[in-house]
Amino acid sequence: MLQTLLLALVFLLAALLAPRRWQKIFDRAESFLSNFAARRTAVMLILFFAVVVLRLALLPVLRVPVPGIHDEFSYLLMGDTFTHGRLANPTPPMWPSFDTFHVNFLPTYSSMYPPAQGFVLAVGQLLGHPWIGVLLSAAAMCAAITWMLQAWMPARWSFLGGALVALKFGVASYWINSYWGGAAAAIGGALVVGAVPRISRRPTARLGLAMGLGIAILANSRPYEGLVFCIPVALWFLWWLAGKTKPRASQPLRRTKFLASLGIVLLGTAAFMGYYNWRLTGNALLMPHVLRFRTYHSSALFLWQYPPRPALHYNNAQFDDFYNGWERENYQNTWDNAWRVTKEKIKRDGHTFLWWGVLLLLPALPFAFRDRKMHLIVAVAALGAIAIFSLIWSFAHYAAPFTCVIVALLVQSMRHLRTMRLRGWPLGQWLVRATVLLLIFETAGYVIHRQCDPLAWTCQGDPSRAAIQDHLAHTPGKHLILVRYDPENHNVHDEWVFNGADIDSAKVLWARELDAAQNARLLTYFKDRQVWLVEPDTDNTELVPYSPPKE
Repeated sequence: MLQTLLLALVFLLAALLAPRRWQKIFDRAESFLSNFAARRTAVMLILFFAVVVLRLALLPVLRVPVPGIHDEFSYLLMGDTFTHGRLANPTPPMWPSFDTFHVNFLPTYSSMYPPAQGFVLAVGQLLGHPWIGVLLSAAAMCAAITWMLQAWMPARWSFLGGALVALKFGVASYWINSYWGGAAAAIGGALVVGAVPRISRRPTARLGLAMGLGIAILANSRPYEGLVFCIPVALWFLWWLAGKTKPRASQPLRRTKFLASLGIVLLGTAAFMGYYNWRLTGNALLMPHVLRFRTYHSSALFLWQYPPRPALHYNNAQFDDFYNGWERENYQNTWDNAWRVTKEKIKRDGHTFLWWGVLLLLPALPFAFRDRKMHLIVAVAALGAIAIFSLIWSFAHYAAPFTCVIVALLVQSMRHLRTMRLRGWPLGQWLVRATVLLLIFETAGYVIHRQCDPLAWTCQGDPSRAAIQDHLAHTPGKHLILVRYDPENHNVHDEWVFNGADIDSAKVLWARELDAAQNARLLTYFKDRQVWLVEPDTDNTELVPYSPPKE
């Protein structure tokens, strides 16, 4: 923080001591970018391809990510399932040996998460690698948020907002450097809010499709947060239907076409979600993640929920440590615990959505909040904050639907700050420039240090597991790896038992070492495979032929 503020001070002193020289340089650059920003479609395309090209150019420094978080493997399973032409997989024989986090095995073998991120990874896998889907979704997010901002503010400011998104999320962010980011949900939020001003001016069938698609993406990526996101928009929508927004002219035919297209998309979304739930859980109204929580989780979800459910029994010690130990101990419904998890959210969301240069915008932030044109944006952001901070568990991508409104408030603050002067000197103008430059410097610093995100743990998978997987994938025959964890020295977040959609036909399988009887059944069923042992807690690089543990 201190280094950032010193850089800002040096920049402002340089602008103060040599105002004409620096003013001329920035005026030319801003004039050029403003003229380009008027080409709205071209701006979105340029930002899309800029993210793709820049991130690919940085591959020697920031390599293709290796999954390491439980959630990532669950999403990858979903993507692999989709590429096999299925929504879910049949429960495999010997499934307790393959049981793992965030994956349902009964009544089907499938990820617990909504399908949007899995679809993104499936697209990437079909193109050669799941990360390609992540890359394209991050680029599409930048374009979608730019489209949203174009409806709320002048072209040059919407271009600036899109560029800030590209810098913040398109280089050194776990949203582009892992498999569990929030780009898909952010696209959904941008489509919904970006349609609102356009609908008010001129409702069309295309806008109905855009808003409907945005709602569909939210419902299939972050259902809880997406529902909260849509509440203020729904209230505005009812206000608009009642004719209270004062449209320029009566447009009954256009309004009918808009409502028809929106209704078709929403009905199709509801039908798909019901069918998806039915295929995965056997109940059209039971979502996979709700089934997972009912079956495996006993901890609370919201700050006010206490006491948690009674502790549950599991088939392996790792689940017991995670669900009955770590999860239940993380939050005990005390003020100290509530404040601790709140600070955790502030830290995670701050690192993901903001940078230290945003502190320079604080003088203008109240003006952005009071801006009449931004009332809906502020309402969505405020309700989103309440929803996010009500949860016990929260990562930055939980707030992904609200990305576009956060960016809109930042850019609107810049617009107000730019008009501020100090005894005739355009202080606000230079503060805005300093804010943007500080983001550029911060992003460059992460690249130089080969850091994939301000919170590096979000995108630093263990390459040891990937190396073993790759080694056996190029070794003749089929292989079964039994994972033996140290009962006294195991990190509940360091899980190695994950597999793809096809268990029986997979060349390399990872299984959990359980009791002697289950292990014997497993080895008998897979008698045609070479069986190996890994002990991640002892040596995560050693692969040896399997031998049962000594009694």
